[in-house]
Amino acid sequence: MSLSLTINGTQREITSDPDTPLVYVLRDELKLKGTKLGCGLEQCGACAVMVDGKVALSCVTPVEAFDGKEITTIEGIAETETGQRVQQAFIEETAAQCGYCTSGLVVAATALLSENPAPDLDTTKAALTPHLCRCGSHPRVLAAIERASKT
Repeated sequence: MSLSLTINGTQREITSDPDTPLVYVLRDELKLKGTKLGCGLEQCGACAVMVDGKVALSCVTPVEAFDGKEITTIEGIAETETGQRVQQAFIEETAAQCGYCTSGLVVAATALLSENPAPDLDTTKAALTPHLCRCGSHPRVLAAIERASKT
């Protein structure tokens, strides 16, 4: 069975078992290593991608659920002006420490600012609720999102 996914603007035919979680297809079949596998339970956010413009966690949901969808991984984030702003703000605010959670946070921030260019702090915190950072960089992440929303 072949599935058709649009990933970072490119149509891809997927040959993995349809029950394989998307994160494994991205990392193993397509060699897109930016999306991380953290907890494997949809509780840390490291596996976040955008699906049709909305944040989706990819570590549990089978790839067949994404058939025909537009998927943007961290590798495709910079293709948009919002994604470029978010990445630059993360750099300027040193919002990444170990970096493991960073791709999921950048994806979530880009999705948030694409939908709401000027979110208040509570809205931003709510959007980041599924994302864990063991290094404690959340204050810098919040500052980065605020910076990106102002540019």
